[in-house]
Amino acid sequence: MEIIMDNNLKPTFGGSFRHGWQTMMKYFLILLLIVIVIGIVMTPMSIGRDNDAEIKIQGIEHFEHWEHVNITWDAPVAASAGIFALLGFLAMAYNLLVVPVISYGADISFVEAARDKRPEFENLIKGFKNNYLYIVLAHLLTSALIMLGFFLLLIPGIIVACRLAFVSYLVMDKGLDPIKAVEESWRMTRGHGWKIFFMAIASFFVCILGLALLFVGIIPAIIWVKSSFASLYEAILRKNELEPAMVY
Repeated sequence: MEIIMDNNLKPTFGGSFRHGWQTMMKYFLILLLIVIVIGIVMTPMSIGRDNDAEIKIQGIEHFEHWEHVNITWDAPVAASAGIFALLGFLAMAYNLLVVPVISYGADISFVEAARDKRPEFENLIKGFKNNYLYIVLAHLLTSALIMLGFFLLLIPGIIVACRLAFVSYLVMDKGLDPIKAVEESWRMTRGHGWKIFFMAIASFFVCILGLALLFVGIIPAIIWVKSSFASLYEAILRKNELEPAMVY
């Protein structure tokens, strides 16, 4: 059965989730594959610990006399420490240089689906060839601003996170540099902050419900949520294009 997309997309809570549902149903298989790949890519790298590794402190029973304390590192301990440090560095580099590119590529795929255009699976790796530096820097800048907001107080962090919700879309869709993407996301979400916040709250419960459905429901839940936020972005974008430019 062919699913007809609602072209009368409005930037509302209900309209975004309704359009997101239609998007999910029409392009379910390709979006399912994208979410599965994202799940694999974003799985945290586990760093094993050698429980047998230890620093041997000899003569500690004579701790009151420092000259009797001798701290030695066994070769296996030094090797384990080196491996641990290397794995930590590789994990940090992976999360900084690889994960954002795949994640941003998935976001633009959901935007394409919201536009009733079959998303291209190649979007997941397109960022390595186009806008790579912008993606990495935009991810760094957005994460830093959100963390700074949370360090100040919880509420500023939530506000910043809501207002920067469109950064990834703007970098991939409009090719904006990190600064312009942050500024444009802040402008686009003006007046829509509470809507994004309540959509995030609703998305949390959608995912909880998906987990409750024998766990497998979490994947359709994620597809629905990501489709809904992409629909909201597209709706606000259309609305802004139809209205005269506002001066801030």
